[in-house]
Amino acid sequence: MTEYGRGPGSEPWHPEDPLYGDGGWGGQQADGPSPYGGQGQYHPQQPHPQHQQDPQQAHYQQQPHPQQHQQQPHPQQHQQHPHPHQQQAPYGDWDTGRQQSYDQQGYAQAQYGGGQPGDGGWDTGQHGQVPYGGDPADPYGGQPAGYAEERPDYYGTPDAYPPPEPPGRRRPAPEPEPESDWDPGPDQGEHAFFAGGGDDEDDDYDDPGRGRRGRGGKKPKKRRSGCACLVVTLVFAGGLGGVGYFGYQFYQDRFGTAPDYSGDGIDATATVTIDKGAGGYDIGNKLKEAGIVKSVDAFVSAQGKNPNGQKIQAGVYTLNKQMSAASAVEMMLSPKSRNNLIIPEGKRNVWVYNQIDERLKLKKGTTKDIAHKQWKTLGLPKWASANMSSEVMDPLEGFLYPSSYPVAKGQKPEEVLRKMVAEATAKYDAMGVEAQAEQLDLDNPLQVVTVASLVQAEGKYKHDFEKVATVVYNRLKPGNTETYGLLDFDSTVNYLKGQSKLAIGSVDQLRNLKHPYNTYKIKGLPPGPIGNPGEVAIKSALSPAKGNWYYFVSVSEDETLFAETNEEQNRNRKKYEKYLEEQNGQ
Repeated sequence: MTEYGRGPGSEPWHPEDPLYGDGGWGGQQADGPSPYGGQGQYHPQQPHPQHQQDPQQAHYQQQPHPQQHQQQPHPQQHQQHPHPHQQQAPYGDWDTGRQQSYDQQGYAQAQYGGGQPGDGGWDTGQHGQVPYGGDPADPYGGQPAGYAEERPDYYGTPDAYPPPEPPGRRRPAPEPEPESDWDPGPDQGEHAFFAGGGDDEDDDYDDPGRGRRGRGGKKPKKRRSGCACLVVTLVFAGGLGGVGYFGYQFYQDRFGTAPDYSGDGIDATATVTIDKGAGGYDIGNKLKEAGIVKSVDAFVSAQGKNPNGQKIQAGVYTLNKQMSAASAVEMMLSPKSRNNLIIPEGKRNVWVYNQIDERLKLKKGTTKDIAHKQWKTLGLPKWASANMSSEVMDPLEGFLYPSSYPVAKGQKPEEVLRKMVAEATAKYDAMGVEAQAEQLDLDNPLQVVTVASLVQAEGKYKHDFEKVATVVYNRLKPGNTETYGLLDFDSTVNYLKGQSKLAIGSVDQLRNLKHPYNTYKIKGLPPGPIGNPGEVAIKSALSPAKGNWYYFVSVSEDETLFAETNEEQNRNRKKYEKYLEEQNGQ
């Protein structure tokens, strides 16, 4: 046997054979053993899983032998005798003893499949073992034919059916579609959507569940109801309307002109309260609700166009109704339209109470009575309430923080006071009043506010506030030999008397005045603040300057002299008296 089942014979290797020249047939044989395990013939090393061997049908395997005859390159091939039990190739129907001459017809059959399927392609009358196993999914490819039996070739005729496919590749036979005698009608081929005609009646497609429709069969037309068409139309129209509406709104927002009044408004007025930190849209909403401007967008646009538009402050504004947005912005930037109550630095609470009564059109003293009776409910910080003694003249003193507050008719006094106290609490917390009290050798944070109120009242110029604070702390030292713990401040006497005078009496007279706020007689700080200090005074109380000053006196409008001893202070006083003479002589 030779490669690929070639039987013994003397035919030369055909030049058109694909294996021509690879050894053993008219060409020089390659060195080494055959790639199939034998010399000149195929020897499978392992039986194919689907080719079970038995005594009757076994694949012939020629074992290698040391004395086996080697093929020589010769036109006449060495004749090998076929084995009596040589297996036929699948579909083989040739007599094992027959030898056909290698002619044109035999070559054509071998070249183009004239031999039996699976026989290796070259029919010489002897069929060796198939060099390649059959398809694992092919139930016929792995079973041998009967031994030495001639059979008619059922697959060689033109009318033969195709061989059956393996089970894994079989597809169920399509079921025939029942024929229909339905007549499509005269509108066949037309595309009448609203008339109920279907546009898919001529489509040909394969339905796996029903098979291909026959040529003569026609699918029934699908009828579309008029109600469904109406719904589709309405949805389509509604979609166009929605797109148009939102498109218009988008255009108006980006390119359109916002609704606006013209002019300075009508005679009617309205009052609005603008909170601190309010933006343009917040202000515009309040103005629109009050009838002052026509639209929020118009106001925001006018505010953006005005160079000072972002400087509108919190407060109460009285404006005309139906004003143009640009006029409203101009009015709100003018102090005349703002009804805010501005508390200057150092003002006492008595002055603030009177201002609130006037703005709220209340009887004089109303706000003061509410402050003294309801002070515990007005939002004082805990550290202030806890250290409030009975000697304090006004519990809210020092906690009506200097700022601008909206105060207008219709508000309640306690509402206004609560806003002021909240502002003071926030400022004190931000500056660290509570945290730094102990570092300053003070008893509690309330005394920090008290020191700041003294600095605000005694200091004439803010650039001197840090030195004034140093004087306060130095005089509070019990061991000092200059004041022996007495502050000797006229401002405390003026506070207890409810006045603001320079000539408060002689020192001897003041020493005899018994009052907790009289610092000429009582050592240490007064029971509470004597006014509402500003930010500079508070920071000066928290960070006093370094020095040994115990005295100071203002000798001119922009100069204050500080002294460490009483003698130096007396010399400075003479400078002050000279300055007063010059002022009175002019």
